[in-house]
Amino acid sequence: MSAVLEAKNLGKRFGAHWALRNCTFSLQAGQITALVGPNGSGKSTLLELAVGLLSPTEGSIEIFGSSPLKNPPDVLQRVGFTAQEHPLFGGFSVAEMLRFGKNLNPRWDDEFANARVAQLGLPLNKKIGKLSGGQRAQIALILSLAKRPDVVLLDEPVASFDPLARREFLQTLMVTAAETSASIVLSSHTLEDLERVCDSILVIADGTIQLIGEIESVLASHRYVVGPPEEEVLSSIVHTVISRSRTGRQVATLVNLEAPLVLGDSWSVYEPSLEDVILGYLERSRNNPIGITA
Repeated sequence: MSAVLEAKNLGKRFGAHWALRNCTFSLQAGQITALVGPNGSGKSTLLELAVGLLSPTEGSIEIFGSSPLKNPPDVLQRVGFTAQEHPLFGGFSVAEMLRFGKNLNPRWDDEFANARVAQLGLPLNKKIGKLSGGQRAQIALILSLAKRPDVVLLDEPVASFDPLARREFLQTLMVTAAETSASIVLSSHTLEDLERVCDSILVIADGTIQLIGEIESVLASHRYVVGPPEEEVLSSIVHTVISRSRTGRQVATLVNLEAPLVLGDSWSVYEPSLEDVILGYLERSRNNPIGITA
């Protein structure tokens, strides 16, 4: 399976602040990947680097083996990108915006675009600037998907959606991925949607990668270990402590296991949810910040 998005020692600095640093990863083609992290963690910076809106301070990032800065025509015609602020031409009508997308993209799927607009009840003659925030977001998403790209990069696409619209969009996303084999990177704060929709996960915090992997493997390798506060027993297993919380006289520890887990009768083991794992890594980053500066 080939890499759709690959970064090597990627870093981006704004003044004295590193928004990203030492990011090395490879996302496989044909998957929906969740890009997760708190505000200011570097998610938007990463996506903007991927499409050439920003240039790296150090390292590199490539889509299907090509640099978005060195080979923009080759890369960008294969990419659908929706920025968080949904930049559109406010003076265009919905119909004009769709024609604009059609004229720019040789692989444009007019049937899909018109069907999606009709399904959402978006008025073709209404100006983009007069639409609600959620409606503008829907138009931006239609423009990204109707160009039938090989990779779709979405920066908080459902942030302004109500729960029904969010569910409908995620269903459309899964159908699109299945029908076209497109690779999708979905940046989102809505953790409950990720396990249902995504195949893999990339967690960023404090400008660095905290966790990457297929969701099934990530869940299989993490456990909550609950027992007495003594460290001797827990230290006998091969593991990495991700987070720890104390309740009364017991301690719950989220661990990434590196060997089979064998514990005594005084210990209990539980399977964490994906949200538990993500929050555990974000908590670890918050408690141990790198604080990257020049």
